Amino acid sequence: MSGRAGFVALFGWTNVGKSTLLNRLLGEKIAAVADVPQTTRTRILGALPLGDNAERGQIVFVDTPGMHEPKHAMNRAMVDTAHRALEGIDLALLLVDAAHGPGEGDRRSAQVLERAGVARLGVLNKIDRVRPKTKLLPMLDEVKTWGIEEWIPVSALTGEGCDLLVEEVSKRLPEGPTPFPPDFLTDQPERALAAEWIREKILHHTRQEIPHASAVSVDSWKEREDGLLEVEATILVEREGQKGIVIGKGGALLKQIGTEARADLERFFQAKVMLRLWVKVREEWRDDRGALRELGIEGDRHQ
Repeated sequence: MSGRAGFVALFGWTNVGKSTLLNRLLGEKIAAVADVPQTTRTRILGALPLGDNAERGQIVFVDTPGMHEPKHAMNRAMVDTAHRALEGIDLALLLVDAAHGPGEGDRRSAQVLERAGVARLGVLNKIDRVRPKTKLLPMLDEVKTWGIEEWIPVSALTGEGCDLLVEEVSKRLPEGPTPFPPDFLTDQPERALAAEWIREKILHHTRQEIPHASAVSVDSWKEREDGLLEVEATILVEREGQKGIVIGKGGALLKQIGTEARADLERFFQAKVMLRLWVKVREEWRDDRGALRELGIEGDRHQ
């Protein structure tokens, strides 16, 4: 008998913890995580086997860029990607940040899902930051008026409620063959993973100065005969002042970004890594469709 299997979109307003939840559920870091809005820029797919063999089933999570008010071509592409990620899925999880409480953006995200006509399950995330837990009750009363009857409180950070979430998701998936082999983890190419981890470090260390004005392009990827992995990448920024921030005094910040990103690469690929980073100014790249294509950020389907 086949297990349950299907595609499940992680959907919601920006900065509600979708990528953190994806990494938690998979038990592996494949998406960049930072405490700034609009961290995720592309669709990221990750598969979770249900049990120790394909017959038990498989949940294929689809992480999406957060919904927000787009100001650049890049942001319009991100919102468009989130909408298109709803096509052909079996279930959508609407995430809401319980630490901040339900907001207008969350309600609008729920309306997007309703118009898409997809099956829906609600997720109140970041409950580890809600004290006392009784504060969740009025939130649940409010979000249940959005056309989603069932909500699962979770903490993607601590894992609380995540086992229950997986159980509830699997119940709602159809029986059938798994879309991917049991050992499949993600559709992200090696270079895309590396670029995400480098960008994550930039977000952590620059905070509000340049988070959305930076991007990473992996230019070279070589596996040497001695097992050393050589990676060269360029960090794009929009202004000379931003370049100075990323490099830091005497190159200190760029070195720290490289050291931390290299540790992620070595852990994931189980190999020694030599990582070289450069910083380049490309003015207004967020509105440059050629640059967006080069970076793998999909363009607006209407253009």
